[in-house]
Amino acid sequence: MTQYTRWQEFQRSPGSQRGHALEEMRQKMHQFVIQELGPILYDQRISETELRRQVHEQLHRALAQERVALSSGEKAQLVEDVSDDVLGYGPIDRFLKDPGVNEVMVNGPHHVYLERSGKIELTEVRFADETHLRRIIDKIVSQVGRRVDEANPMVDARLPDGSRVNVVVHPLAIGGPFLTVRKFAADPYRVEDLINFGTLTAQAAHFLDACVRGRLNLVVSGGTGTGKTTLLNVLSSFIPGDERIVTVEDAKELQLAQEHVLPLESRPANIEGRGEVTIRDLVRNALRMRPDRIVVGEVRGAESLDMLQAMNTGHDGSITTVHSNGPRDTLSRIETMSLMAGMDLPIRAIREQMSSALDLVVHISRLRDGTRRVTHVSEVMGMEGDVVVLQDLYLFDFGMGVDEDGHFLGHLKSTGIRPTFAERLADQGIRLEPELFTLQPFARKVVGIR
Repeated sequence: MTQYTRWQEFQRSPGSQRGHALEEMRQKMHQFVIQELGPILYDQRISETELRRQVHEQLHRALAQERVALSSGEKAQLVEDVSDDVLGYGPIDRFLKDPGVNEVMVNGPHHVYLERSGKIELTEVRFADETHLRRIIDKIVSQVGRRVDEANPMVDARLPDGSRVNVVVHPLAIGGPFLTVRKFAADPYRVEDLINFGTLTAQAAHFLDACVRGRLNLVVSGGTGTGKTTLLNVLSSFIPGDERIVTVEDAKELQLAQEHVLPLESRPANIEGRGEVTIRDLVRNALRMRPDRIVVGEVRGAESLDMLQAMNTGHDGSITTVHSNGPRDTLSRIETMSLMAGMDLPIRAIREQMSSALDLVVHISRLRDGTRRVTHVSEVMGMEGDVVVLQDLYLFDFGMGVDEDGHFLGHLKSTGIRPTFAERLADQGIRLEPELFTLQPFARKVVGIR
């Protein structure tokens, strides 16, 4: 059992007078540091290293005046815990700094789960109590000007590094509060990383690069936690640097490298129920900002109709994501969400709009071995009768089986079919080489894709 585990066990021991005394001391030290340092804690001119040094200095000075006998290990852990509370995010702070952790899930004060390499594991870390957890939650949401309470018990926020945060508190969260943090790497994944991970193949990456440069409209689909936003970020990196890009998101997550990027972020209603700005409002406003491209983080409601109209009215090359289980389900979801706009449009009109606007559906899945793989790249062909026709250009080969560790041996393979939009791309000077659609291994080296 590690020193940290012993400390956690010691803190939560039922009926332990010493455990209660240590928790009271931790809270006392926390208040002491805030009173002593005050505005210095929020001074942007002071580096994090210097700030942590001053916090440690104040804590050691305060501990020297306490009468409770502590071992050197207990003192060190107490200093670290209080520092994380004051400067960071409490017990989960070290996980948020760990590049190997993809997601942190707090199911109430006494259950903290992590996702590493696609697998979920329970940690031994715990918050002292519900009040302790609420204090960390309030710190996170207040940084982006949002609030969470009984009147507004659900909130989406983000950390300064762009990591996505979702919070649910009482009365909706039974046994909560519940805190979920989807981490994003400080250095965004590039297409070369996805190829190395096996998410994409070099063949499919070159094809998608040509499609983005050729201003085709793309939809990235997939389930929760499959990596849609990461893939969207990579696809957006293919957009030429001389274009004006407007991004629309609930909470800013996209990290585009281009210079001419205008990020827009939705806003919830205030305490009086006013001031809400929805994704749909932002998509409509984006059309007035002279965009070359519109990138919507995710469509999940009536804004899907506005997105289709934008794609059909001169804003080619737009990209968005949709929650779905496959390319066919993606079209069904977009159709359903368009009906939510309340325009009383006939189904056929929506399908015609959809078949005209969309060119490509890229579906990504998280497989049972924990890996995230692009499983479909499908072309939207148009209408046949009342049905929108899809044609698979690349499919993941599940038939190659799994190895002895349960990892899938397959990869994304071309179906051998050339897309019907090849001539349209050729008119723009973008040629799709025959080798992009061969069934043989693709040998071209990937260097920035171009």
